[in-house]
Amino acid sequence: MAIDFTPSERCTLGIEVELQLVDRATRQLASAATPILTEVGARYGIRATQAGPPENLHPKAKHELFECCVEIITGICSTVGEAKDDLTRTLKEIDEAAAARGLGLLCAGSHPFSDWHDQQLSPSPRYAALVQEMQWVARRLQIFGIHFHVGVRSAEKAIRIANALRHYIPHFLGLSASSPFWAGRDTGLASSRSPVFENLPTAGLPYVLSGWDEFESFMGTLLSAGAISSIREVWWDIRPHPDFGTVELRICDGIPTLREVVAVAALAQCLVHWLDSRIDAGEPVHVPRDWTVRQNKWRAARHGLQASVIVDEAGAQRRLAEAVPALVAELAPVAAELGCAGELRAVLDIVDHGPSYVRQRNLVAAGGSLMDVVDSLVEELRTDRPGAGS
Repeated sequence: MAIDFTPSERCTLGIEVELQLVDRATRQLASAATPILTEVGARYGIRATQAGPPENLHPKAKHELFECCVEIITGICSTVGEAKDDLTRTLKEIDEAAAARGLGLLCAGSHPFSDWHDQQLSPSPRYAALVQEMQWVARRLQIFGIHFHVGVRSAEKAIRIANALRHYIPHFLGLSASSPFWAGRDTGLASSRSPVFENLPTAGLPYVLSGWDEFESFMGTLLSAGAISSIREVWWDIRPHPDFGTVELRICDGIPTLREVVAVAALAQCLVHWLDSRIDAGEPVHVPRDWTVRQNKWRAARHGLQASVIVDEAGAQRRLAEAVPALVAELAPVAAELGCAGELRAVLDIVDHGPSYVRQRNLVAAGGSLMDVVDSLVEELRTDRPGAGS
């Protein structure tokens, strides 16, 4: 089958952030996405109808699988700073509507103790069909992530860049890992979201593809076989997005502050631009083997930035806490070119002070409860200050 790829201007940026709605009294997840989206959407002249798809209730905020989640999205941005401003405006609207209902917002890969059995589905036929087909596997998806779209100019470029980005899956997962707790227990993982999501048959690690022709053939097979009803249902950690003309990075857990979100966004934008430039220059780009990528992703999910990842086929290893700063240093000239040098340097703050999984565990180790963890995550997002409320 033929799949049209809509080229983007080079290195445009889009960000999608999944927010948790929590009751400020109980700290449990709260099923309130529809009334919130209906209220804020009305300010734009958008009215809910029984026939209308719920994702159209707001221009830059929409439903996700469960009613306890609102996803906010940017438009097509040229810079990381522009993307942050865009997110900030929508976040303020959603936060005000949530606060009026006694609710707070937080952004992390999992809720520390809410039970997935209790969550209500969003009113979308697409989500109802997903749960009907996937059953328990889909009903457990009480998880929350962040996606980064970076524009590329051709379908073939999208495939080559996506293949090379597999090497950096542990870097993004280690920096964003924020789901150590699941259903009231410490999982022992930095990111429990990652293995939960991988249970979907079309999620997880991307395949190495020879080119756009093979991508079209693969999608055609899945559609003809009834494995998917739309290529939107292929939820790889890294995937080409034909409609947007982007490479989409879907690896990350929810990240608690916008400051940290845009730091990781800068890493994504710079990395894609750097790989794009290397391809243009005829320079080789490394495409790691499947078994190395699988092992490295597991290590990052288990140990976060404390993981030692495999860096070559001989089995040599390097700690992520060393590999990430080295990557930031290599990308510094690219960041200067793209106008995000400060945001990229903020990645080093995450390494120095610890990602969210570290902060959450430290709070509990100091005598805090999981309700305190929720309060801290709400405060981090509200103040845009990592560690606030700890």
